[in-house]
Amino acid sequence: MTTLSEGRAARATGRGPRLPLSPLLRLLVLTQLAFNLGFFAVLPFLADHLGQGIGMAGWLVGLVLGLRTFSQQGLFVVGGALADRYGIRPVVLAGCVLRIAAFGWLGYAESTAAVVSAVLLIGFAAALFSPAVESEAARQAVRWEREGGGDRTRVLALFTVAGQVGAFAGPLLGALLLAVDFRTACLAGAGVFVLVLAGHVWLLPQHVPGRERTRVRGGARLLLRNRRFLALCAAYGAYLLAYNQLYLALPAEVTRAAGSQAPLAWLFALSSLLVVSAQLPVTRWAGRRLTMRRSMAAGLVTVAAGFAVVACAQPAGPTGTAGLLPAAAFVVLLTLGQMLVAPVARAWVPDLAEEGRLGLYTGALSSVSGLIVLAGSSATGLLLDSGLPTAVPWLVLAAVPLGAAVLLPRTERSGATGPG
Repeated sequence: MTTLSEGRAARATGRGPRLPLSPLLRLLVLTQLAFNLGFFAVLPFLADHLGQGIGMAGWLVGLVLGLRTFSQQGLFVVGGALADRYGIRPVVLAGCVLRIAAFGWLGYAESTAAVVSAVLLIGFAAALFSPAVESEAARQAVRWEREGGGDRTRVLALFTVAGQVGAFAGPLLGALLLAVDFRTACLAGAGVFVLVLAGHVWLLPQHVPGRERTRVRGGARLLLRNRRFLALCAAYGAYLLAYNQLYLALPAEVTRAAGSQAPLAWLFALSSLLVVSAQLPVTRWAGRRLTMRRSMAAGLVTVAAGFAVVACAQPAGPTGTAGLLPAAAFVVLLTLGQMLVAPVARAWVPDLAEEGRLGLYTGALSSVSGLIVLAGSSATGLLLDSGLPTAVPWLVLAAVPLGAAVLLPRTERSGATGPG
C-alpha cells in the first residue's frame, strides 16, 4: 500500500496513481447534496410561515429559529459519539426517519408547542446524520489518499460542492412548491428524505471498511485535553463567525449602499456559484502548494481582507451601484477564504483525533465552533449598533480571522494514530 507521505510526494510532482472514488464515497457525496436539497426546500421559508402564516410574534420567530440551530449544531457532538459507538448506518437511518417525521409534523403544525417540537426534531435529526456522514467522508477520504487516489482535501472539497449545489437548488424547489402552500414544501422535503432513507437502506454497507466501533468511555475527557484540536476548533469557530456576517453585517452594508436589501439575493447567488464553479480548482491548486496549516491561514487572511475592503471604503460612503462594489468584493473574498478553510478543516480532524473517535471529534468541531458563533454574533450585533464610525466594526471583524490564523496548530499531526 502506498504510504501517506509517498502519496503526497507523488501528487506534488504530478505523478502517482489516480483511483476513482469508492462507491461509499460517491454515496456520501450524493447524500450531502440530497440532505441540503431537502433541508433548504423548507427552512428558508420557515420564518415567513411562522410570522405570516401562523401569526407568531417576531421575538418568538427568532426564538424558534435559534432553537433549531441549537438543537442541531449544539448536539453534533452527540451524533458523532453515537456514530463512533454504533456505526454510521443505524445513526444515519435513524436521523432520516426523524427528519421525515419532523417535516411532516411541521407541515401540519399550527400551535406554538407543535411548531417548536417539530423544529427541535428537525435539528436533532441533523445532529444525528450530519456528523456521521461527515466523519465517514473524512475517514474514507483518508483511506483513498493512503491508497494513492489523491489528496483527501479534494474529496472533502467535492463534498462541500455537493452541499452547496443542494443549498442552491433547494430554495428554488421550495419557491416553486410554495405556489401551492408551505405544507406542500414540507411534504416534498420529507419525500426527499424518504428517497435518501431508501437509498441508504439499500446501498450503505452493514460494516464500513476501516471502521471499528468504539466501546471504551472517556472520549470527551481525551478531547478536552487535546490542545491542538481545540486550537483548530477555535480557529474554525472564528472563521464561521466571520462567515456568519453574510447574514448580519452584510445586510446592513447593502441597505446603507442601496437603500434596501434587494441586492442581497444576487450576492448570495454569487457566493454559491463561486463555490460550485471554483471550489475544486482552488482546492487542487492549494493542495499542490500549501500544507494544511498554510492553506487555512491563507484562507483566514483572505477573509480578513474582505472585511478590510469594506472598512477602507466606509469613509467615502459610496452609494448606488458603486456603493455595492465593496460588498461584492467582500462576498468574493469571503467565499474564496471559505474554499481554502472549510475542506481543509475537515481533512485535518482525522490527524488530530484519537483512534476510533473521529465521529466525536467531527461533531465537536461543529458544536464548539457553533458556540463561538453564538457568543460572537451577540457581540457583533452590539458592535454594529454601538454608534461607532462605520469603519470600526468592519476593522474589528477583520481582526477576528487574523487572530484565528495565529491560533492554528503548529503541526499537522498530533501523534495520534488517526482513523486508519
